[in-house]
Amino acid sequence: MKKGFIQHFSSEMGKVMKFVFGYFHPFHLVTLSLWPFIQSLSLMVLLIGFIKFMNYDGSDLMMLGVISMISCMMLWWRDVIRESTFQGFHNSIVMNGIKMGMILFIISELFFFFSFFWAFFHMSLSPSMEIGMLWPPKGIDLFNPFLIPLLNTSILLSSGVTLTVSHFGLLKMNYFIMSKYLKYSIYLGIIFSMFQMYEYFNASFT
Repeated sequence: MKKGFIQHFSSEMGKVMKFVFGYFHPFHLVTLSLWPFIQSLSLMVLLIGFIKFMNYDGSDLMMLGVISMISCMMLWWRDVIRESTFQGFHNSIVMNGIKMGMILFIISELFFFFSFFWAFFHMSLSPSMEIGMLWPPKGIDLFNPFLIPLLNTSILLSSGVTLTVSHFGLLKMNYFIMSKYLKYSIYLGIIFSMFQMYEYFNASFT
């Protein structure tokens, strides 16, 4: 009886000590993984291939980077789904951290594009001497902003609307609406990218 009590007491004290010194916590510490390293290599190959494609008209290296990046993403997401859904590592605190990470990512994207607009207005409203105090600089012919740029802006805003409707369908557990408008968003994104590519290849400064 006394021996059993001592063992039980020692076990409980061990749990308390582990809790005090941080062994028990509500966060998910992932195991060692090669996916970040492989994804970094894939992105490096993709970037080098993109530069090669733009300068030497060869797309082999770029396609290798795209395929390796997509493959790594699928395998990495497979591990994340297994850890969150089947192993139960993503508790409420971890989910709150993921949501906060997404919010911070959106804020960073907002400031990223804000910096582009800041640079544009800074250079166009007050051109510097380095570009001849002219906007646009001499030798650069800009697109008519009321043609393809306006159309692309409309497509981009429309994809935001369809994606919002898709998210609303997800919140209401209406998977038909969710999948339908998500497909619309993907199609609009593809059309937007095609117009961007057309605009790039027909621009005078490229």
